[in-house]
Amino acid sequence: MIQLRNITKSFGQLQVLKGIDLDIERGEVVSIVGPSGAGKTTLLQIMGTLDDADGGEIIIDGRHLNGMSQKELARFRNEHIGFVFQFHQLLPEFTALENVMIPAMIANKPQKETRQRAKELLDMMGLAERMDHKPAELSGGEKQRVAVARALINQPSVVLADEPSGSLDSKNKAELHQLFFDLRKQLGQTFVIVTHDEELAQLTDRTIHMKDGEVVGRLKISHPEVNGKSVNGNL
Repeated sequence: MIQLRNITKSFGQLQVLKGIDLDIERGEVVSIVGPSGAGKTTLLQIMGTLDDADGGEIIIDGRHLNGMSQKELARFRNEHIGFVFQFHQLLPEFTALENVMIPAMIANKPQKETRQRAKELLDMMGLAERMDHKPAELSGGEKQRVAVARALINQPSVVLADEPSGSLDSKNKAELHQLFFDLRKQLGQTFVIVTHDEELAQLTDRTIHMKDGEVVGRLKISHPEVNGKSVNGNL
């Protein structure tokens, strides 16, 4: 579903990515791990079309992204890629419901349908009673679940997450990790997650190890049972 071929990237004289080849299958939960400076976040940003590679080929959901204009990439990104960041990046002046709706409104989707889907997603996240609250009124775990719902609003091909549990305490971290697998089970959602969290990496279907801008290992794990229960209402 995602194919990266010979992806390179340099910043000045520093070569950050040195010919990355990577395939992600539909419905996989894949982690990318490695020391700071390995190139993990740069690779994720290129995969998400937030940054341009210097060379190589990117194919997502059958679409060749090389040669697309910035306007075409922005539309593709909005429609096919969801993002979850370490610090949620919610807009403080909007409610949880409004934050979730934003990507769909950018895509000019009908407001009534968008609002209904946003409510359904927040209910799935266990936040039915919190959807009219602004970020300042939500806990860290609740904010991150709102961010996950926002990432899902346009039914993306893949959700890219950069250290999604890095700012959470142990309880909320474990429940967020469970949520990813619940969503894969319920929606068939594909996740690519950059993480330093060894527990999360061990849970994922496959772990991509990076070092000094290169893939140095790929660990395949059979699909795990992660506690075997939903986290709705607990994160």
